[in-house]
Amino acid sequence: MTHTFPTQANKKKTDPLTARLWEYCNALRDSGLSTAEFVEQLTYLNFLKIADEIADWPAKGVNESAAIVPAGYDWKSLVKKTGSDLGDHYRAVLAELAKKDPATTVGGIFSGSQHRVPSDELLRKLIVDLIDPLEWNERTLDLMRDAFEDLLARSAEDTKTGAGQYFTPRPLVKAILDVMQPGPTDTITDPACGTGGFLIAAHRYILEHHLQELSSEELQALSSGSIWGQELVPSTVRLALMNMLLHGLGTTTGQSLVETGDALIRQPTRHASLVLAHPPFGIRSAIPAVDRNGMEKEDFHYPRNDFPITTTNKQINFLQHVMSLMEMNGRAAVIVPDNVLFESGNCSTLRRRLLDDFDLHTILRLPTGTFYASGIKANVLFFDKRPRVEGKSNTSKLWVYDLRTDMQFSLKRKPLQQVDLIDFIESYLPGRPHADRVETERFRCFPYEELVARNHLNMDISWAGDPTFDDTHSAPPPEVIAREIVENLESALNQFASIAEELGGEPWPQADKRTIAHPKP
Repeated sequence: MTHTFPTQANKKKTDPLTARLWEYCNALRDSGLSTAEFVEQLTYLNFLKIADEIADWPAKGVNESAAIVPAGYDWKSLVKKTGSDLGDHYRAVLAELAKKDPATTVGGIFSGSQHRVPSDELLRKLIVDLIDPLEWNERTLDLMRDAFEDLLARSAEDTKTGAGQYFTPRPLVKAILDVMQPGPTDTITDPACGTGGFLIAAHRYILEHHLQELSSEELQALSSGSIWGQELVPSTVRLALMNMLLHGLGTTTGQSLVETGDALIRQPTRHASLVLAHPPFGIRSAIPAVDRNGMEKEDFHYPRNDFPITTTNKQINFLQHVMSLMEMNGRAAVIVPDNVLFESGNCSTLRRRLLDDFDLHTILRLPTGTFYASGIKANVLFFDKRPRVEGKSNTSKLWVYDLRTDMQFSLKRKPLQQVDLIDFIESYLPGRPHADRVETERFRCFPYEELVARNHLNMDISWAGDPTFDDTHSAPPPEVIAREIVENLESALNQFASIAEELGGEPWPQADKRTIAHPKP
């Protein structure tokens, strides 16, 4: 028997549990544990508590706790322990559950798990004071799923390097789902799913708009098979699985909905009608490729028959992988950095393929200040997969929405909000023919002939100066101007670094790239 948790749409957020979790997080941070490490330990303990609650549910008159957690390694066994015995037993529990098949939810969460709580006393407080009193009813689940997502967001903010700096803001995720409009018959995947934000949002959207249409079999399929993802980093996979489980995606005893590993290694065996992705922005992997002898491989490329372009550039390879993941007449929304739209060479070849073999119908130019890394300029590409008619391109017109010009955002002072994306959603006309769209100050249409006539097929398109500088009285404050200058210079340095690496140069350390923003004394 499999167990999944109920989820409801349009819940109003409350934050008492979030505040309490954050208090414990701060206590552990003072002891040397990072926010990400705290969330990881919370994942282990939450799963054990959930399994214990399920074991107490009447299910055909049978207690099924052994189907999830072996006897003697369950939640109740932890609650009984104190002092050093608690720490030793917690390690034993993690070691036992790490033996589970990593292709299952349990195995995916506990694979490679380690006890990182700094002291037995703090561990005891987490177990007895924080988690054990929780009763896993619908209200508790609602609070915990909101609290868990909030901690993931704060963890990304706390992480100054690595994947955390590219945490996709939830208003942007929601806007993308609002225009893509996934339905009950869609198969949905994210090949670089992180903590599962796109997958959860797609699941939520379908429940909000189509719940009454779904049979019990369709609802089961939606929660345990038709939505799936892949993630390179095992520690992120466990966070994704718990986040998805709390939101009603996946089952405690079933197969993992997130595969661990490099999505680019092999050609996909399963295709999706909707691909949503925010791949890593760097042109090379943060985790180096290794050969069969465990030696690091330089200039690693992916020898795949479905990749017309052979390159070490991961941005290009991820887009090629998305193209292969899409089933015929499928659609995709992918976040990419600016250089994908203007660099020559392989990037130019890739853009030509997007225009000819796919219907690249919309680009959303994102403002700076959207992501946790300074200077990152990015876009969302919206494209569909269509059968190619010989001698004819699939793209006839490209619509570009400029959310960057005259838009100042800051993650701390003025983060991107849902209201900032309303005009884009309305201009997109989701569910209606693109022929019904109307040009506005921020939304322009460019025919195929004009695009291919541009130098190197450059699609980094803007058409207006920043009007805030036309009037000195309406100009932004000096600190905003200074920050934008820094971000523009950092973005330029990042682009030069990417070009240098692609030409075979040594990767630039992050500190060197940020010297202009933080000069040495």
